[in-house]
Amino acid sequence: MTGPALFHPSPAWSDRVAVLAGGASRTYGELEARSRRLARHLLAGAGAADLNGARVGFLMEPGFEYVVTQWAIWRAGGIAVPLCPDHPAPEIDYVIDDADCAALIGAGATGRRIEDPARERGIPFHDGSDAGAGASASDGPDPDSLPSIGADRPAMILYTSGTTGRPKGVVTTHGQIEAHIRSLLDAWRWERDDRILHVLPLHHTHGVVNALCCPLYAGAAVEFGGSFDPAAAWERLASGEISVFMAVPTIYAKLLRAWDAADGSTRRRWSRGAGALRLMVSGSAALPVRAFERWEEVTGHRLLERYGMTEIGMGLSNPYDGERRPGTVGQPLPGVGLRLVRPATGCVLAEGTEAFEPGESGEIRIRGPMVFSEYWRRPEETAAAFVDGWFLTGDEAVLEDGYYRLLGRRSVDILKSGGYKISAVEIEELLRTHPAVRDCAVVGIPDEDWGERIAAALVPEPGEGPPGETLPERLDPWVRERLARYKVPRAWLCVADLPRNAMGKVQKPAVQALFDAPAPPS
Repeated sequence: MTGPALFHPSPAWSDRVAVLAGGASRTYGELEARSRRLARHLLAGAGAADLNGARVGFLMEPGFEYVVTQWAIWRAGGIAVPLCPDHPAPEIDYVIDDADCAALIGAGATGRRIEDPARERGIPFHDGSDAGAGASASDGPDPDSLPSIGADRPAMILYTSGTTGRPKGVVTTHGQIEAHIRSLLDAWRWERDDRILHVLPLHHTHGVVNALCCPLYAGAAVEFGGSFDPAAAWERLASGEISVFMAVPTIYAKLLRAWDAADGSTRRRWSRGAGALRLMVSGSAALPVRAFERWEEVTGHRLLERYGMTEIGMGLSNPYDGERRPGTVGQPLPGVGLRLVRPATGCVLAEGTEAFEPGESGEIRIRGPMVFSEYWRRPEETAAAFVDGWFLTGDEAVLEDGYYRLLGRRSVDILKSGGYKISAVEIEELLRTHPAVRDCAVVGIPDEDWGERIAAALVPEPGEGPPGETLPERLDPWVRERLARYKVPRAWLCVADLPRNAMGKVQKPAVQALFDAPAPPS
């Protein structure tokens, strides 16, 4: 074996379906053969027996070619740098340059977008649509033609959302990715007979590791859903062929709206079919409690909410078996060390599921074999992200009866107004329970008297706005009846939609800008 177990599936799986996309199914044998062939092609293009950690950027739509390319880069000893098809050219150029890519791979019309950037930089461009196409499942392993890949070798660079500056490259090794996978296989009971409907972007850990690498490690099948269409997704969920589904809260919101718009017989069929799935997961952003409750009403599923980030993979999860509490992210996953710490003093408030200072909130700190190695070529920022081996997530939480409840990012979700420390997430949860509010985001904007003034951007339900003052005028007294006075928003704004990144996370600095005020320092 020349590398981690992920890209050396069992020979017994050779004829099993690994990937379904665009109406075609491909087996593990085909994936093995084509990725080996493309790896040899990359090595021949580099004139080397081992890419030795050279960064290889790749751009293509989700599908078989993506998986072949990912595995081929790893087999050849390179570091995979997935590029986002939805990003504009300047953002793609930034990642190519920051990662210092030595080669680029593209497939289809989407992939041709990086032919010119490759030419301008004088680096090879490989057509991922063709390279490896001549391979068949009967091709021998030919291990001598590929380098040996140790677990400590860097495997991938994923770029953070960049909410506090330009995106940073998060470097993970093969061993760290495998530790992440094995933790989730244990916690979420991945099985060889599973099939996941994959609708997530493939440049974030949620889509790359949770929803792609995990099922392939288990010998399961990955079905790519193409451009997301709520009705089409419902049909697949109701087909009886899907056992696992993972999505972000915005996708669940779209599915619920499609269900509301459907006729009675379609609703019953969709609900009955989706109810038969083994596991449905929500992550990458906080799931509103109302969405959790409605999804259970519609499908019978209590969504499994978890907590993770690019740097740590997955850190916490509600249990597979046992109570899944709305508004919480559960408990530490297998192999994950977790502390809740008061940052100002370093006092440990909780560790694991044991609270030393019950009810007090603090910063989540994580350590474990799945935590990333470094920010690419940013040694000072890497050093600043750790204290005594613990990664500083920047997320604030409280441990309540053995379950962690997130309060938000310390930099943007923990507001300081009039001497009070206020959770923006708490206010958002309340606002979303109002029938006229489809979604919302609460931020702090600078105020000379209060330090920060609480401001709420609202996405009204159809017929309730926007724009206009009617909804804010209705909400203000309603909120005052339910929250302490110092938590009541002092500025309101109705918008058609909230600014989000590719994973559906609301971009709080962009929300602050909507109020025509500079964002406070983070």
